[in-house]
Amino acid sequence: MYSKRISKKIKLGNKAIGGDSDILVQSMLNIPSTDIQGSVEQAKRLAAAGCDVIRFAVPDEAALSLIEPIKNAVDTPLVADIHFDYRLAIGAAERGIDKIRINPGNIGSEDRVKAVADICNQNEIPIRIGVNSGSLEKSILEKYGSPTPEAMVESAMYHASLLEKFDFDNIVISIKSSNVKTMIEAYELAAESCNYPLHLGVTEAGTERMGIIKSSIGIGSLLARGIGDTIRVSLTDDPVKEVYAAFDILKALNMKNDSPYLISCPTCGRTRIDLVGLASKVEERLKDCKKPIKVAVMGCIVNGPGEAKEADIGIAGGDGCGLIFKKGEILRKVKEEELLDELMKEIDKL
Repeated sequence: MYSKRISKKIKLGNKAIGGDSDILVQSMLNIPSTDIQGSVEQAKRLAAAGCDVIRFAVPDEAALSLIEPIKNAVDTPLVADIHFDYRLAIGAAERGIDKIRINPGNIGSEDRVKAVADICNQNEIPIRIGVNSGSLEKSILEKYGSPTPEAMVESAMYHASLLEKFDFDNIVISIKSSNVKTMIEAYELAAESCNYPLHLGVTEAGTERMGIIKSSIGIGSLLARGIGDTIRVSLTDDPVKEVYAAFDILKALNMKNDSPYLISCPTCGRTRIDLVGLASKVEERLKDCKKPIKVAVMGCIVNGPGEAKEADIGIAGGDGCGLIFKKGEILRKVKEEELLDELMKEIDKL
């Protein structure tokens, strides 16, 4: 594990991004902006799942009406996602938004950039500059010929310079691509080019299966090298799944230790119980558990307690029965149909 890149620390509502802060997990509402009640309910579900930052689109002035009801419903910092119209950024700031996502180069004259920078400075509202392979300036595309990592970083630094001109530096940078290799290289270059916090993500990653794979490779490899301050796993699915996937990436890297970490074997010819079904049930039962424990679900008595001896608690299947073990030491033998409940009883004692 590499040491973490220490970026500028930025206040975000009741949290912080960058510096020595924890990695923040973000997601985005996918309810139509016209559905205020539906947006509120989805925000509440994201907050209940542990989402650290919630973003939502503000495509028009009417969508500014989302801010107050969502802020009243959750304590999670909120980000207004805005494109082109600087008046929406000002309106969001006036209504108490915690962060704004906008590209200064896309909102017009310097007077407009200054107006956004000024109100965000006055209210301590950070701005996320979001660059992706489809949003590059024509001149930069002509220079590089395609959306290369160098092109995307140059675009991000250009947008940052527009804000810096007006003494604004509460900036977060994201440089996303749907190509995992390009995304990784772009963030590596950005980490060397500035000290701003970096928001990691693979854009347009796809549906749940492929989206999690691409995000795990892209986000995970960067975090493992100390790059990244906040993350989003983008899925064409329920955004709550994005939060769980992001947590799983952090758990796999030992960057999240406030909830159970499940290990389970892939099964083999020695397995005599329904381990696949059992492991899924254990995972579901652990979803709301907040104990920092390692739980093992193993397929056979021969290897289970030995291979998973570092687990705080675990089960190992037999022929119609199984063992409950703790730190490699066998506690007792129970019937297969009792394994799940007996495991949960032991977890409750921890």
